[in-house]
Amino acid sequence: MSGAKSGTTTGRTARPHEIVERALELSTADGCVVIADEQSSANLRWAGNALTTNGVTRGRTLTVIATVDGAQGTASGVVSRSAVTADDLEPLVRAAEAAARGAGPAEDARPLVPAGPVSGDFTDAPAETTSAVFTDFAPALGEAFARARAGGRELYGFANHELTSTYLGTSTGVRLRHDQPSGTLELNAKSPDRTRSAWAGRATRDFKDVDPGVLDAELAQRLAWAERKIDLPAGRYETLLPPSAVADLLIYQLWSSAARDAAEGRTVFSRPGGGTRVGETLSELPLTLRSAPGEPGLECAPFVIAHSSGDDASVFDNGLPLTATDWVRDGRLEHLLTTRHSAELTGLPVAPSIGNLVLDAGGERTLEEMVAATGHDGPGLLLTCLWYIREVDPATLLLTGLTRDGVYLVEKGEVVGEVNNFRFNESPVDLLSRATEAGITEKTLPREWGDWFTRAAMPALRVPDFNMSSVSRGV
Repeated sequence: MSGAKSGTTTGRTARPHEIVERALELSTADGCVVIADEQSSANLRWAGNALTTNGVTRGRTLTVIATVDGAQGTASGVVSRSAVTADDLEPLVRAAEAAARGAGPAEDARPLVPAGPVSGDFTDAPAETTSAVFTDFAPALGEAFARARAGGRELYGFANHELTSTYLGTSTGVRLRHDQPSGTLELNAKSPDRTRSAWAGRATRDFKDVDPGVLDAELAQRLAWAERKIDLPAGRYETLLPPSAVADLLIYQLWSSAARDAAEGRTVFSRPGGGTRVGETLSELPLTLRSAPGEPGLECAPFVIAHSSGDDASVFDNGLPLTATDWVRDGRLEHLLTTRHSAELTGLPVAPSIGNLVLDAGGERTLEEMVAATGHDGPGLLLTCLWYIREVDPATLLLTGLTRDGVYLVEKGEVVGEVNNFRFNESPVDLLSRATEAGITEKTLPREWGDWFTRAAMPALRVPDFNMSSVSRGV
């Protein structure tokens, strides 16, 4: 049944914690989980060295998860709706209960997480972002426009900042709240004739640690490199993957590392003959791939927030505390993604998904220093980013995709021009086994997955034989 009554406002001005409490009061199910997400965002957009639009938005999404016990087991029903007020609650709660009663037993059913310490700010108003987040950034952007204009470049792009306050309440007494800031800056520079283009991006929590002038200088250098065009055929090349590209590949690897799928023989982490590859060495480099709620600069929710169930998440785990997890430690596979249910099935430790990802190998060289050591035994390539990544074979985690916004030829430690784009075919797991160097780990923005995953820190990787499977002329 539901938790304690709040006795608070039920009109259209109810605050998030009141919405959560009232939904729990209304529940007649055997168990109930309510997640209120209060979202705000602020953005700037620009084109041709001038601001074009800006705006601020607000929104609310409410998710109600009802659980119903039966002779065959516990069923769950999940309903989410946006712009919910207290007046809309009862139909939403009843819809979740009806969904649960109409469903079969949930395979991942477990007792709801028991109550622990209550978040001290659970009853506080949600945090909100405003255009003030750009107070220092906007003047710096204007200076970057002026420099670009003087240098014959046109800057396009956008800056977006989001702040989501999540309120989680359950019928077992869980009352938790987390405020998650997330910001992205993407900048594209073009030559006046539009024949040359370059991209740079950054992730940030508050726009205090990003400098558009630094990005503009980086883009100016890349446009200069692109003044010389060189055609290269498909093939295997010594390739430097910058942090953004490494993040895109390893985020997909993390998403593909559900323990149950591996134990059932369906993924690259399945052991031939049965079981998983946990304990196997994936790389001779001392690579550690980890997630931690308190990772400095990449902080994320310290408890499970699951709006739906799947191979790597369970609505029954909502509120479960999260701790630092090494997915790979010193090159050795340590953990796969597990819920409480899949941990029991596989015999592996409980290791839920965490909202950030860091790869560290103790590297000391910058990307520029790695470039200086490239192309001495044949042509080398420096990538900018990857795009349109798709899975080809889950058994090997073979991915295909395209290079984008600049592939540069490196000869004898110097960038000598821009080459054509390629389609690649590679597995991130296989790349880790073949990588010969990792640089300094730094915060980065994934280009492909930046709409879904922004909290990442990666090094550049040197791969001696990256597979550029065909030439791409259309990107």
